[in-house]
Parts: sequence; C-alpha cells; structure tokens
Amino acid sequence: MPGIDECLIEVMRLPGARGASVVDWTSGLALGTIGESPNGDHEATAAETAEVARMAAEQPVFAQAHAPGGSPEASAPAVEDVIVTTAPGYHILRFVETAFDSSVFLHLWLDRAEGNLALARMRLGEIAERLVLA
Repeated sequence: MPGIDECLIEVMRLPGARGASVVDWTSGLALGTIGESPNGDHEATAAETAEVARMAAEQPVFAQAHAPGGSPEASAPAVEDVIVTTAPGYHILRFVETAFDSSVFLHLWLDRAEGNLALARMRLGEIAERLVLA
C-alpha cells in the first residue's frame, strides 16, 4: 500500500497533471506536494483549498446526502470530491477515507487543454483508496 509520496508520483502520471498535494483540511497544512502550485506557493495553496474542502464537508446539505431510497453509510464520507473549474484548468479535491477520523484530501491541479477530467476523477478515487497515512 503506497504512502503519500508514492501516491503523489502516481497522480502526476495523469495526463495534464500540473501539481498535486495531500492536505489536512482541518489545519490547512500540506502533508506532501509535487509539481507546480497554481499560485507558486504550495503552503498557501494548501490553506486555500482546505477552506473549500472544509466548506463542502461541513455543510449539512452534503452531510445528509445519501442514495435515494437508501440510508447513509456510516463509514463512507458524505462528500467524495469537489471539482472547481477555471479557464485554464480543473482543481479536484478528493477526500481520503481512513480507519481513523480523517480530514485529509488529495488536491490535483489539472490542465484543461491536456487533461481528461473524467479519467482524472476516477483515477484519483482509486489512488485515494490505496493511500496509507502513517
């Protein structure tokens, strides 16, 4: 099972990947980074994306979400990912489910012209499932 560095290297193999990080959305700290940062500062980017992740994860409308006709799964996070679209690219924030009370997400900055949003979202989900936080 890969750790943070191995997962980030795998994320950067995605077509159009410009930069990636693993961020704790409670503190806003980057636990690992690779590639470019949209604003040139990985720590500032981590803090800014943590605000977006926290805003989505803590909203009751999303926390109450579950499949129609079913009940919410106790172990599954209510929010899987957040996608922010900008003119030059996409930012995908993928929440990482762990055995402990996790507040970690993967952030991928994807070039709009070279990347494939659907593929990146699927692969990021697979990578997040394998991520082991030690």
